Amino acid sequence: MTTTRKPTALSGALTAAAAICTVAAFSGGLLYLDQLIERPFTVTTASANSAANTFPADSEIRKILAERVDLRAESVGIVVGTIGPHGRSVVAHGKFGAKDPRPVDADTLFEIGSITKVFTSLLLADMAATGEVKLDAPLANYMPEGAIVPERAGKSITLVDLATHRSSLPSLPDDLVPPDTLNPYATYTTEQLYRFLSRYQLPRDIGADFEYSNTGFGLLGHALARRAGVDYEALVSQRITTPLGMSSTAITLSPELAGRMATGHNSDLQPVPNWDLPAFAGAGALRSSTNDLLDFLAMALGTEKSPLNAAVTAASVKRKPVNYDTQVGLAWMVTESSSGDIVWHSGGTGGFTTFIGFHPASRTGVVVLSNSDAGVNDIGMHLLNRDIPLTEPKPKPVEAVVDPKLFDGYAGSYQLAPNLVFEISRDGDKLFAQLTGQPRLRLFPEGGHRFFYKDVEAAITFVPNGAGPSPSLTLHQFGNDVSAQRVTD
Repeated sequence: MTTTRKPTALSGALTAAAAICTVAAFSGGLLYLDQLIERPFTVTTASANSAANTFPADSEIRKILAERVDLRAESVGIVVGTIGPHGRSVVAHGKFGAKDPRPVDADTLFEIGSITKVFTSLLLADMAATGEVKLDAPLANYMPEGAIVPERAGKSITLVDLATHRSSLPSLPDDLVPPDTLNPYATYTTEQLYRFLSRYQLPRDIGADFEYSNTGFGLLGHALARRAGVDYEALVSQRITTPLGMSSTAITLSPELAGRMATGHNSDLQPVPNWDLPAFAGAGALRSSTNDLLDFLAMALGTEKSPLNAAVTAASVKRKPVNYDTQVGLAWMVTESSSGDIVWHSGGTGGFTTFIGFHPASRTGVVVLSNSDAGVNDIGMHLLNRDIPLTEPKPKPVEAVVDPKLFDGYAGSYQLAPNLVFEISRDGDKLFAQLTGQPRLRLFPEGGHRFFYKDVEAAITFVPNGAGPSPSLTLHQFGNDVSAQRVTD
């Protein structure tokens, strides 16, 4: 995303477990909101460590964080919280911002991006348990009079379709064209979202496939808030954060909370502004601290009794497959590992990446919060199961000098997936790529026919074809290579 990440319609579109190129994540994953979705994890046979599910010593965790911050320069500050039968522990390394030397700690606030979806799904499960809503009720039941929700083959989108990313709605509306890519959701209104719904044609049957959708979770949060008669932030406060004593989790920050808010950073570790998501609050608007999220995990693990215990259990039940080893519950991803299921979610905004997860069998949980857009999923998964390796550092690509005339052979439309097209265009001496429904991002030459993004960790290689146009391109991200054929010049 400028060097910042933006919401992406790619999450889950190409491989169910890999949020693809774009800038947001927001994991479930352009405009990042989570990205999520997330990269696959490689798990080997069970070891003694993973079977016992004991955490590494704090000194070992601190070494991991120091490597990410001081050696790899992937973040400015990272905080890790662990919880289990041993109690709680918090390890922090780094500072509030490139220009703010205060050390991060357990009470520092971060944008948590798509971890917000876990709160939205908990609201859904709790309201379903009390009979306020029904999981299989049509979304249209909870929308204002006159709002049109698309249908297909005689079937309506239900609340559970939204919560399991099987609504057939895209990651982001195709009319989300932010005037400010550093705060891409800020000006998109609920009225615009209604207009998008009224004209959108679902590309596949509802429930047919998993497609990570920030649009869907924005609508789910909106619908639940309408049913409760309050706005989304008030609903989260009434039903979750106030009962659990999570006083550092909010969207709107008081002066005291704002004073504890870390600064986000892009991949060059340059400060970026916070995000505002008025129409997508339920998909990624919350900010929180490690201490608060450990309180949330204590409830999820049942170590602290709460009226929400049953709801989080219901939300984490596996419902639909995502890929070969992961299923989705209500927002939660549930991944099989050598030590048993890991229930998790991640988040990403323009300057933050986050992870929350727990291992029900051993009653252990992990929170990882970082104030940069470099991923931290591997840290969280590794701490929950040490058979899952940490990622190796990758050398950063270096921009090469090329003749801009070569760009003319790359310009054109390339079909990446159904309803996903890369538009490659030249603008003077610069080359740009724009995926369906996402902002246009610059590509930088790396050498040969390979180009890289500075906004996200991704690259594109064009297939040479003599003096003619490139017949295809390949997107490289998270270890996946996905080809797209040229469809027009």
